[in-house]
Amino acid sequence: MCKLKCGDRFLDLSQTQVMGILNVTPDSFSDGGKLYTGSKLLLDEILVRAEAMVREGASILDVGGESTRPGAKPVGLQEELDRVLPVVEKIASELDVIISVDSSAPKLMRESAKLGAGMINDVRALGREGAIDAVRETDLAVCLMHMQGNPANMQERPEYSDVLDEVCDFLSHRVDDCLQNGILKERIVLDPGFGFGKTVEHNLRLLNRIDYFRSLELPLLVGTSRKSMIGAVLGREIDQRLAGSLATIAIAAMKRAEIVRVHDVAETMDVVKMVQAVNAEALV
Repeated sequence: MCKLKCGDRFLDLSQTQVMGILNVTPDSFSDGGKLYTGSKLLLDEILVRAEAMVREGASILDVGGESTRPGAKPVGLQEELDRVLPVVEKIASELDVIISVDSSAPKLMRESAKLGAGMINDVRALGREGAIDAVRETDLAVCLMHMQGNPANMQERPEYSDVLDEVCDFLSHRVDDCLQNGILKERIVLDPGFGFGKTVEHNLRLLNRIDYFRSLELPLLVGTSRKSMIGAVLGREIDQRLAGSLATIAIAAMKRAEIVRVHDVAETMDVVKMVQAVNAEALV
């Protein structure tokens, strides 16, 4: 699949695309409170940040109104709607970019589609009641992610007999559920869920063997930016993980992951362009 239909736009999957992260939350693990503070949505700052990421090369912006960091508490539906919908509407009216909405809430999926979103990025893989129906009724692409447990408890003691097999099996079953409920395969992207119910060793194995998921014959999204696996390996705090993040992006791009989800767009674009040049040479 060379193109992913995202609403009325298409995403070229013949090369790795960069998804920029826009967290409009007070408590996301890396950038919480920068664009939403004191229960106030900072729309002007959000648009400036969005414009910068598009200018730096992001082809998708991922807007999230609920933190899914380890230990995060759920956000009420109305609060999530109030955080996300004005941002989707503003970006859609101002910028030429695909908008992804990071949510598990069916109502938010439907309302975002009306305002110009092109993708749903769901850490719960459309597991909530009504989520599959909501996506089917829209024309949006959807990213299905694996998570063991939920954000409140996922990092307590994650265990797998074989992390590759179990994550792949979960994603395969979720794809089957989507297909049986009328969501076209051409609209689906898969995410192994780095940091979502995995130890450092699990995350490293998933990244090393990301090509294992090619058996599912669907595009892959890799989200490793600034995550704890990098801090554990390098002994770095969140604001010191750029080099480690870029290393993981280089690995993912070398293995031809279709989408990488990142905080640092400009630096990531440099990495992706270099990897693409090397990959292109290898085909000569």
